[in-house]
Amino acid sequence: MDLRKIKKLIDLLEESNLAEIEIKEGEESVRLARMPKGSYSAAASAYAPVPAEARPAALMPMSSPTESATGGSAKPIASGQPEGHVLRAPMVGTFYTSPSPDTPAFVTIGQSVKAGETLAIIEAMKMFNPIEADVSGTVLAVLTESGSPVEFDQPLFVIG
Repeated sequence: MDLRKIKKLIDLLEESNLAEIEIKEGEESVRLARMPKGSYSAAASAYAPVPAEARPAALMPMSSPTESATGGSAKPIASGQPEGHVLRAPMVGTFYTSPSPDTPAFVTIGQSVKAGETLAIIEAMKMFNPIEADVSGTVLAVLTESGSPVEFDQPLFVIG
C-alpha cells in the first residue's frame, strides 16, 4: 500500500469521530486505531500484571548478532526459563497482551499457537502493530509484562 494513502487515512481518522479504520487491498491491509486523549495512562495502568511464574527470574542477557544468526534464540534466555523458540520484539514500543484492557489476552501460557497467529501488540508512535508467532507450537512463557516498554530484539515469548 502506498505511503501517501496511509497518510491520507491517518488524516481521515483524525478528522472524523471514528476510533478505528481498517482497509484491505488485495493481500495488503492497514488498521489504524486511536485512543481518546487522556486515556493513555489509564489504559496502561488498567492492564492486569502477568503472573509471577510468567515473569523472567533474572535479567535477560541479549545474544550477540552472531549467536542470533546461528540460531541462538532457541537457547534458554535465563536460568529457569523453558527451552524453545524465543520470539523477540521487532521494534521499540509498549507491549500489550490484549487488544484493550477489558478483553482477555491474545494467548496464555500452555496455549497452542499456529505460525502467523497474533500473540500480542506493540504500540509504537500511536500505531498498534500485531506481533505474530513465527513458528507453531505451545506458548511456554510470556517474558514481558503487559503495558511495559520493550526494546528492539527483547525476548517476548518462548514457544516450544
